[in-house]
Amino acid sequence: MSRSLRRLSPALLPMLLLVSSVQAQTTPPPSLASAGIAAPADVAYPGTIAIAVDATDLSQRIFKIRETIPVQAGRLTLLYPQWLPGNHGPSGPIDKLAGLKITGNGQALAWKRDPLNVYAFHIDVPAGVQSINAEYQFLSPTESAQGRVVMTPNMLNLQWNAMVLYPAGHNASRIPYDASVTYPTGWSAATALDVAGKDGDTVRYKTVPLDILADSPVFAGRYFKQIDLAPGAKVPVRLSMVADAQKYLEAKPEHLAQHVELVRQAVKLYGAQHYDHYDLLLALSEQMSGIGLEHQRSSENGVSADYFTDWDKKTGSTDLLGHEYTHSWNGKFRRPADLWTPNYNVPMQDSLLWVYEGQTQYWGNVLTARSGLRPQDASRDALALVAATYADNRPGMQWRAVQDTTNDPIISRRSPKPYRNWQLSEDYYSAGQMIWLEADARIRAKSGNKKSLDDFARAFFGVDDGVWKTQNTYTFDDVVATLNGVVADDWATFLRDRLDGKTPVTGGIEASGWRLVYKDEPNAYAKARAKDNDGGADFTYSIGMNVGKDGKVGDVRWDSAAFNAGIGNGMTIVAVNDLEYGKETLSDAIKAAKTDKAPIRLLVKEFDRFRTITVDYHDGLRYPHLERIQGKPDYLTPIFTPRK
Repeated sequence: MSRSLRRLSPALLPMLLLVSSVQAQTTPPPSLASAGIAAPADVAYPGTIAIAVDATDLSQRIFKIRETIPVQAGRLTLLYPQWLPGNHGPSGPIDKLAGLKITGNGQALAWKRDPLNVYAFHIDVPAGVQSINAEYQFLSPTESAQGRVVMTPNMLNLQWNAMVLYPAGHNASRIPYDASVTYPTGWSAATALDVAGKDGDTVRYKTVPLDILADSPVFAGRYFKQIDLAPGAKVPVRLSMVADAQKYLEAKPEHLAQHVELVRQAVKLYGAQHYDHYDLLLALSEQMSGIGLEHQRSSENGVSADYFTDWDKKTGSTDLLGHEYTHSWNGKFRRPADLWTPNYNVPMQDSLLWVYEGQTQYWGNVLTARSGLRPQDASRDALALVAATYADNRPGMQWRAVQDTTNDPIISRRSPKPYRNWQLSEDYYSAGQMIWLEADARIRAKSGNKKSLDDFARAFFGVDDGVWKTQNTYTFDDVVATLNGVVADDWATFLRDRLDGKTPVTGGIEASGWRLVYKDEPNAYAKARAKDNDGGADFTYSIGMNVGKDGKVGDVRWDSAAFNAGIGNGMTIVAVNDLEYGKETLSDAIKAAKTDKAPIRLLVKEFDRFRTITVDYHDGLRYPHLERIQGKPDYLTPIFTPRK
């Protein structure tokens, strides 16, 4: 799924033991075995399960589900998915499942939740019962405080992993499902699933195994539009959109052309397609929660409603689509061996997320530039912000390594952090991006600019064109071997030094012929992003904090001037040098302090108390930029240049 930030540290952490897909299938996972639940086996489930979802309750936002499950007499254990691909952790929303009733031959059957594994439900099936019915509801959040909002008056996002109960003892790939959904009248729906037929508002989908069902979410809505992103191609790729209102679906031809080019550049890069068709599912909404989640034949993407209507060709679009589309190759077709599991209740290990997400973060940004969705100037400006983060705003790299942050989806379930820059949070994304930028520049330098990371991408992810139903896992050694096949080098040491905190991750900027500098004005891309910041202000690289429109302090950089003076996250700045707080007031005070050696006085509110804090800072405003290093080869420009 893709999104987080980055940096560096001297903490040494051994790589987690990689588990092969064969071991994953034959070794009973502790969380299941300890509860007496059958481990998944590569054995076909005897029969096809029917799942019907009623998604019409828009007001109360309730999905009503009915499953018909062929069974045999004896103990049956049904599992609710816990370990979710793309989330990289045990985040299955079981707290939203309610009203579970099991019947067989018209009679109620008792169920019992397993006390050691609360995602498991045990049923004793009596003799003579050949199928059972399970009826329940998924109570989707009615406000964002309860979780991600997935149903509004005008659209919905149906994720099958949130809807399904499935029998233990079988690999997900060996459990067939007949799925159907009843949508609100007049709505259109998009999914990677193939339609078998329609009965009024109910759409029946062709039979697929559970692993494909769970990997095929639905976007549906009242206002719907579909764009062909691969006109004339043998393999269809579509942009399938839902919006809060019809007007938000209107896009300029040149903006749509960039989305077409994104597909062309991706296929050009990888040289293969691992899907029979692909849907970039896109929600343009201020009501449904945003998302970025990968699947092999589709991706879930949520952006603001004005994605098209407020498009600025000078600053371009988000790199979200480029990132999630790349995951079809990196993460879905090829997946780290310790992240592959035979079903959704076997624990994952995340040791290679710096490839899965880190290289995807790299290619997402590169493809966004190559397609024109983000111009080259804006792409460099965006990279400057990432470089500055790891050069000056991840002090947590002093005690944690990038490798250790791959455990974060399991440790914290992606919860907010009080001091993220010190604690770190999934830094394998953008720290990984920086590592792969340096690897690209290193390959170019060693090969006389004849080879690049493009060659790695094609060799590693571009094999077996047209194949998408097989699982192709990889290990650290596989990554190193492929890099050596492109350009011989000590790639194992190169990667481990950066992942384990021995070497900074920011070397790729200067290796690409550019340097990070600071100026007293934000770069153009940062200024454009600030327009969406609702009046907030970023003083991260000067006084050491960002502040919301209302004066509330956001992230305070650990060991910065603000932090050392006693400013903490969550405080509210009321006044600056006895003047009412405003971002211009604080900005002017920081400028003035460059020549006036008196400290900056901040009146802050903390709960029901007011106090004055003085900040002794005199280096002026500082904002990240990239500038060329004269006399060094410029690799960044060709990296961002589209392939012909």
